[in-house]
Amino acid sequence: MITSLPPAGQTELRLLGAAALIGLLQICWAATASQQQRGFAWGVGSRDEPRRVSGVAARLQRSVGNFLETFPLFAAATLAVVALGHSGPAALSGAWLYVIARALYVPLYAAGVPVLRSLVWFASLVGIVLELAALL
Repeated sequence: MITSLPPAGQTELRLLGAAALIGLLQICWAATASQQQRGFAWGVGSRDEPRRVSGVAARLQRSVGNFLETFPLFAAATLAVVALGHSGPAALSGAWLYVIARALYVPLYAAGVPVLRSLVWFASLVGIVLELAALL
């Protein structure tokens, strides 16, 4: 039984941690898929000659790049919301939306699902916008 509510911002910070975990898992998944195509010797070598990957491995690499573009914005917005004491329904909804969308985005991209993947990506951006709006 919960006897007290968590302090404002605690959930947002936990969601920030969840987003970081999603990113770490995404990086590992992409690295594993790429390693399978490039081979062990290339992976542990100097990698002086780049080897391109294709299919799922290439999509996973691109999704990592996409995560690295949006995560710093999400992290900054979340930390600002908590630091300034602006936690509330908009910020919390935005954090949940970002984390859920990012969790859905990776398998959709890996599977090559076209339109839905883009809509889910857009939802993650809406999540960031909601957090930024909470700062105003």
